Amino acid sequence: MTAPADSATSAAHRKSDERRAMGVACGAHALHDGYTDLVYVMLPIWQSEFGLGFAALGLMKTVFSGALASFQIPSGFLAERFGAPIVLALGTALAGLGYCLAGLSDGFMLLVAALFVAGLGASTQHPLASSLMAHAFAGPRSLRALGTYNFAGDIGKMTLPAAASLLFVLLPWREAVALLGGIGVLAAIVIFIAMPRFRDEAATPHKAEGSGRKDASRHYGFPLLLSVGVIDSATRMAFLTFLPFVLTAKGASLPTVGLALTLVFAGGAAGKLICAWIGARIGAVATVWLTETVTALGIVALLPLSLEAALVLLPLVGIALNGTSSVLYGSVPDLVEPARRQRAFGIFYTGTIGAGAVSPAIYGLLGDAVGVPTALIVVAVGVLLTLPITLALRPALTSAS
Repeated sequence: MTAPADSATSAAHRKSDERRAMGVACGAHALHDGYTDLVYVMLPIWQSEFGLGFAALGLMKTVFSGALASFQIPSGFLAERFGAPIVLALGTALAGLGYCLAGLSDGFMLLVAALFVAGLGASTQHPLASSLMAHAFAGPRSLRALGTYNFAGDIGKMTLPAAASLLFVLLPWREAVALLGGIGVLAAIVIFIAMPRFRDEAATPHKAEGSGRKDASRHYGFPLLLSVGVIDSATRMAFLTFLPFVLTAKGASLPTVGLALTLVFAGGAAGKLICAWIGARIGAVATVWLTETVTALGIVALLPLSLEAALVLLPLVGIALNGTSSVLYGSVPDLVEPARRQRAFGIFYTGTIGAGAVSPAIYGLLGDAVGVPTALIVVAVGVLLTLPITLALRPALTSAS
């Protein structure tokens, strides 16, 4: 009777750890991504309050995004040394404190410092929460879980800026921002208490038969996956940069452009969840081929379509456009040994976020040179560059699984 009882207890502990991991990771992702997009809501307020120019406003967003991107890899190293719970909790507290400082600011320099602190704290979330999900869920369940985690970030992007807009009706902006920052401090306490503690699997010195081939696949598999992620992120941001101009040329008004972007983002949020489940059923390679092909065809199809037809197509483009990311993030655990996942997720997110930040400027130069329609065709061709790389990645994913 002891063995079945122990087995039942162990299964109950695993289920409890899975629930806690899902709650902590999704909650942290929603909060941190909400903080990231809250900057966009605040920029017009800060411009009016402090008389700032567009260059100063751009610098503030760059400081936040730069700190977020630059410190993800160090966050992984710190987690390996001190543990993910303390690093993620401190990062969440720092992100909240950054907005508390913004509420106390009396000028441009303090705002910049506050946004640097918030971005520094936000840098901990992606590598550590993703690694937490990969530890808690194995195999195809890991891909679905990471898709759910990815979707939670979009929920945060919608809810926190909306909550801020409502608070501004009731409170002065300083008190409202400080209140939102305080949520991060409270969330940090919850994260530290609730986050399950997983012990990394140690590498065994004596390799079993076939493990050498698996290690070799990991050696080249992760760089290939990162390459796909960089191209996907770069082309996605370039498409979003050009889309308003394509729609304006079709006669879209400013509210219609806003509606179109909302349709893309809503489709993208759904796509992160949908494509993760599809990937768990048909495999990562087949799913990437499906999503990237639909993305490229959808981008090209937008050019000749009428405005009304383009609006109908945009949610589908959004699903494919953003759905690839869930499959790529979900494949990282298959290509990296458990002890190095936090570091690998840090590298992966740094590469993809960095590519997304740089690509609009590069493609913008192309748009100036050849025009928006031609540049958008180049973007579609760029999306298809991921397909041969994904084929080269197939043996690594097959060997790893």
